[in-house]
Amino acid sequence: MRSRVSHARMRLGRYVDDRVVRWQTGTREGQVAVLAVLLVVCLVIFALSLTNYAVFPALTFVIPLLIGSITLRFQPLLALVGVIVLLVTITVSVQYVREGITTSRVSSLVMMATVAGIQLWEARRRRSGLPGPLGEAMLVDLRDRLHAQGKVPPLPSGWYSESAMLTAGGVHFSGDFMVANLSADEVELEMILVDVCGKGVAAGTQSLQLAGALGGLIGALPPQALFAAANDFLLRQQWEEGFATAVHVSIDLRTGSYGIISAGHPPVLHWHPSTGEWAIDEARGTALGIMRHPLFTQTHGRLEPGETLLFYTDGVVESRDQGVEEGVAWLRTAATRALRAGVEGAAGRILGRVRAKDDDRAVLLVARQD
Repeated sequence: MRSRVSHARMRLGRYVDDRVVRWQTGTREGQVAVLAVLLVVCLVIFALSLTNYAVFPALTFVIPLLIGSITLRFQPLLALVGVIVLLVTITVSVQYVREGITTSRVSSLVMMATVAGIQLWEARRRRSGLPGPLGEAMLVDLRDRLHAQGKVPPLPSGWYSESAMLTAGGVHFSGDFMVANLSADEVELEMILVDVCGKGVAAGTQSLQLAGALGGLIGALPPQALFAAANDFLLRQQWEEGFATAVHVSIDLRTGSYGIISAGHPPVLHWHPSTGEWAIDEARGTALGIMRHPLFTQTHGRLEPGETLLFYTDGVVESRDQGVEEGVAWLRTAATRALRAGVEGAAGRILGRVRAKDDDRAVLLVARQD
């Protein structure tokens, strides 16, 4: 007997899990299952309302309506609303025969109709065609994938890299992102730091697309060709504000030799512990997505033990009351102070010193340890 009960529970659990997964993927079967559950809830409320209207008035149907608005697509939600309208009509009609109509009941019906109309309008205008939580889950998954491909793989002994990013207004989508690639033989490290025009959610959706394109090209094309391909990609999108600044670095982890290409990005800083100063790299270029054939210049250098390369976006150095040149001068001082406590955690400490919070901000550093 116990084995039968246990087996039945397992089958029920698998059935429920399967329906949840189907709902999460937005399939028709999942939507039908959720709609069926909500219809059962409506029927229970209907029965309770007929027996005790004072405890379960017509307004109680708002509960399955609100749940349906966040779990159902437009067509199933429309069916749910139709059933609720029918049950509310019957409930109110029965109550009218029993006790007559009152002002409070009329206001409840008006409120129900208003809520139903708003929920249907909101569901109809969803561009993804998915319920709110599913659409949000899709965006969050894309964001997580973006962050995952931006993580620097574990580097060989003697090398260290870290990044830190903050978004404007505290939202979880940013126009700043990073793409990294370590060759299979762990000899060459490539990293790209990108700042898509705009900030927050508006730039975040564009950065997701550009990051996907760069993630598939990094390591497969030389730096100049990579930036040319990214430029063509942005021009094809025809976004209203479709340009981005970027900086690419390629480092030979055996010798410390590196090459830097900049596309309209703030200058890279090179820390020299022997002088205690940050040198400003001279790589310059045209931002991506502005012209058909942008110009890029590549600089070369060598990262010696104890030295660090610092990359950042303009949100770190530029604000309404501070130009880029002033910001870079400030950053050189702030970064020097941040390194006094060690290279680990320095990126976060630098961002913590930025006063302007109205733009996305990102810091990336690569250090060759002693």
